This record gives sequence, C-alpha cells and structure tokens, in this order.
Amino acid sequence: MGGSSSKPTEPSRRLVPLRGAWFKPVVEQERKPELLKDPWRNAKWDESARTKLMQSLKEYKPPVDSVPQARILLIGLVGAGKSSFFNSINSIFRGNITSQAEAGDMGTSLTLKYRTYQVKAGRGGQPLSFLLCDTMGLEATDDGGVKTEDIVSILKGYVPDKYQFNPVQAKVTDDCQTGSRLPLQDRIHCVVYVIDATKLAIMPEGMKNKIDEIRKKTKYHEVPLMVLLTKVDKACPLVEKDLKNVYRSCYIKGLIDKVHQSLGIPALYVLPVKNYSHELDLNDTCDILLLTAMQKMLNFADGYFDNWEEDTE
Repeated sequence: MGGSSSKPTEPSRRLVPLRGAWFKPVVEQERKPELLKDPWRNAKWDESARTKLMQSLKEYKPPVDSVPQARILLIGLVGAGKSSFFNSINSIFRGNITSQAEAGDMGTSLTLKYRTYQVKAGRGGQPLSFLLCDTMGLEATDDGGVKTEDIVSILKGYVPDKYQFNPVQAKVTDDCQTGSRLPLQDRIHCVVYVIDATKLAIMPEGMKNKIDEIRKKTKYHEVPLMVLLTKVDKACPLVEKDLKNVYRSCYIKGLIDKVHQSLGIPALYVLPVKNYSHELDLNDTCDILLLTAMQKMLNFADGYFDNWEEDTE
C-alpha cells in the first residue's frame, strides 16, 4: 500500500528542567520587528539640530539669581560611563575629543574623589552655567564604592571638590548631622543615575536595593532623578550600525521599559546615549543624543529651582 503521508515538521522544543521535572516550553511566538517603522521618540539628526542644542546650552542660566551654575550629580555602577559622559560633553564644546576626567572599564572605580567639572564654551572660553559632578562608582557590597550617606551629604552641599571617598566610612560633619543644608548654590539640583545598557539584565539584587535607597533619599530631599542609559550601540547591533536607529530599536525601548519597571523611574526620564570612547572625531548623531540628554538634565534642575522658589514665597 501507499507510504505514510508526510507531516509538517514541528518547531524543535528542547526539554528543560523545572524543579526536578522536565517539560517542553511553549513555542516562542513570532517576534516583533527589531526596528519599528516609526520612532517611539522624535528626533532631528541634522547639523542644524546640533547647533540649536549647543546654543541652548551656551545660553542656559539657572532661574535663581543666587545660583551661578546648576549642579548635576552623576552616580552609577563602576564603568557605567559617568566620567565618559562629562568627557563627551566637554569634547563637543571643545570641538575635539578630550579626556579630562579619567575613565575606563576597570573592575573597581577609577574615580576615587568627588569632582565638580566645568564645561567651557570652546578652548579658553567662558564656563557654561552648569557643573557635572562625578562620584566614586556604586558597588553592591556595603564595604565597596561610594556610601549612600556620602551621596546624601553631596545632595546637601557638604562635600567639597576633590574630597577623597572612603568606601568603609562615610563622611561625617556636625552640620550634616543636624539636618541643615548649605546655600542653594552648593546643593545638587538634579541627580542622574548612569546605567550601562549592556549590563542591565545582570544587575545584582544588592545593587537594585542600593539604587532604591538612593531614589528614596533624592525624593525626600526633592531632588529630581533621571537615568542615562549608556553604551546603547553595544547593546543593540542595529544601533551600532546606525545610531539614528536608537529611537526605532525595539530592544532599546525594551531596556527603557525594564528600567521603569525594576527601578520605578518613569520611562520618560530615561535617556539613551553613546559616549565617546575610542573615536578620534566627533559625530553629529552622537552629539545630538548627548546634548539632548544634557538639556533634559537642566530642564529637571529648573524644576528643582521652581519648587524652591515656591517654598520660599
């Protein structure tokens, strides 16, 4: 008689263990397109957009007369890109790649001191009206990295430039213990948590707890908190191929949603960037992402100033 009729081949389903038992997982549904037709955030990538952003940052002034420069505090894991972000912004305004702040991907923090960095409008130009404040990297253990108590002291304005961090003992001052604060110009006006996009999925639970503790501290002191998602080109090959794909990448959008879900920070407050690391020349698309993030930080700082003015009326 005739041979048996052939059947369509089923998708292979590897047996995997689950609490001592074995089962066949459900076949994965059809994946979404890796690049969306329409971007989930709008952006202009031409040179005029870059020029406009640069001019906006050059003209920025804090809305409070007693504050000459808005202070932006960068915190994050070792190697996340805090120092590299300052170097990148500084490079844009200098017109060439620079590396004033020591940066790298070492296992332990290269930043051992609290540093406040100025950005100047070109070589020999006037300082712009914001400071980028760099800290020792966060670590999941209690005896490693910058202490949460030190971050609170920085928020209040007690930690001077070039203060040497001690990962074992937090800075203690009599004034800090009283709960008082220094003048508004010495305080932090916006906190930016810097996250390496390639390591978000493997963030230790201890680190998440530390970040949550810092988030509660910033909320208590009414300091706005946003997230800088770095190394997006390394996280998504399509973005590495063309940085303009960053707002069309399903994977990058998924990472931002994950930040929102795991850290409780609104997705709107998460800005993807690519810092300069090995490049010899500036790139307009990279600059636009970096300058957009810097502009948003100052917008957040202005919100802090607005709340301060309301409280003093």
